[in-house]
Amino acid sequence: MTLLINADRFKEDFDQLAQIGSTADGGVNRPALSAAHLEARAWFSAKAASAGLRTQTDSAGNVSAIFQHPTSNVHLLMGSHTDSVPNGGRFDGALGIVAALEVLRTIKESGVQLKVNLEAIDFTDEEGTLVGLLGSSALVGGITQESLSNPRGGRSNLEEGLARAHLTESGILNAKRDPKSIAGYLELHIEQGPRLVQSAIAIGVVSGIVGITSYRMKYIGAVNHAGTTPMETRSDAGLGASAFTLTAREMVMRDFPNCVVNVGQMNFKPGAFNIIPGVAEFAL
Repeated sequence: MTLLINADRFKEDFDQLAQIGSTADGGVNRPALSAAHLEARAWFSAKAASAGLRTQTDSAGNVSAIFQHPTSNVHLLMGSHTDSVPNGGRFDGALGIVAALEVLRTIKESGVQLKVNLEAIDFTDEEGTLVGLLGSSALVGGITQESLSNPRGGRSNLEEGLARAHLTESGILNAKRDPKSIAGYLELHIEQGPRLVQSAIAIGVVSGIVGITSYRMKYIGAVNHAGTTPMETRSDAGLGASAFTLTAREMVMRDFPNCVVNVGQMNFKPGAFNIIPGVAEFAL
């Protein structure tokens, strides 16, 4: 039996979701647990309910639509996330959410009987505005009190987001599901690189993902006057950080095929145009 989704309905849903938190350049701005993000999640729940699907929100804020099996307690998860990076793309995450919802509706309308519950899930804070992978990590028991106490997005931002969404830290720490209750997880996602386009391939199956390790680095030099200090006597922290960045790129390209490295943030202190940097801090 071959099932086909309703392509017009799928596109209409995607276009509706893309309007929530939309930006002038065609993207979206829906940081985790912001007003726009909560609006997108409410839209998802309303769409699911109107299709006759059961909806739920767990104690980590993960929002789900479920095509219920009469007796099974096992769930096949599909989905992604509706939050975005600041001024992000409208396909990232949203594609997986709309696709999962459309799959549930299509199977429900077909009358096909599955052996498991089919669940479309919208994970909380996948993009890392607050903690990073908060909802998915909570679901598998990977969240710690330390990660909540020192979140990457700042403690006050996390507290404000949890308050808006009516979530608690204790709820997040106790959101783990029994592994035996999960049959698997599927996600449709755009490729965020050029490989498929360059290969003229329409779709690919993921065989591996990026394993990210992050560091905060600091170079310490000596503050001095930029106009009068001779070049050969300078201890320029900015120069050291810049040399490190170039060396890291050269090393990865030479010695680690298919790997990447990035320095996306660098700050100089004291940070004036006419002062030699005494400190250079950057994120690797």
